[in-house]
Amino acid sequence: MQDFDGQEDEAAGDDLGGPDLESRLTNEHHQSLRLWLRMLSCTVRIENEIRSRLRTSFGITLPRFDLMAQLERYPDGLRMGELSRRMMVTGGNVTGITDQLEREQLVVRVPDARDRRAYAVKLTPAGRRAFAEMAAVHERWLEEMLADIPAEDKASLSSLLSTMKRRLNVGDRS
Repeated sequence: MQDFDGQEDEAAGDDLGGPDLESRLTNEHHQSLRLWLRMLSCTVRIENEIRSRLRTSFGITLPRFDLMAQLERYPDGLRMGELSRRMMVTGGNVTGITDQLEREQLVVRVPDARDRRAYAVKLTPAGRRAFAEMAAVHERWLEEMLADIPAEDKASLSSLLSTMKRRLNVGDRS
């Protein structure tokens, strides 16, 4: 099957799991919509595989892994609102994830040094060790999943996506 650029389209074929988000597109659809759905389809495929592997290998969900990843970058911890903003989820979601990780003794809530009424969340030493192990394996999984893409193509795609990211001012457009 040919895609909207006239190239052979392996992404929409049944050999890779059947129809996905972009399978309903035709050449009449706007190029921006086709591009968005192509990127989303790739992201969803990778994310679903990572979710499955995290669950199977570590018994952890992707949101819990993501919260730990945010905290790993900030040894002094982050306030709940900041975690919510960084993860782009509601405060309630962050609270639920934090509660789970706290029960497992992977994170701890500590009084915020700047505001005694607020709390920061930080990884415990056990949380740091667990995350370091998961992060190393996570990186190997991504290397494995993207191994068939030549290095030059990865560099080119990364550069193009960087340009796109700089040009996107979604909040500034009406």
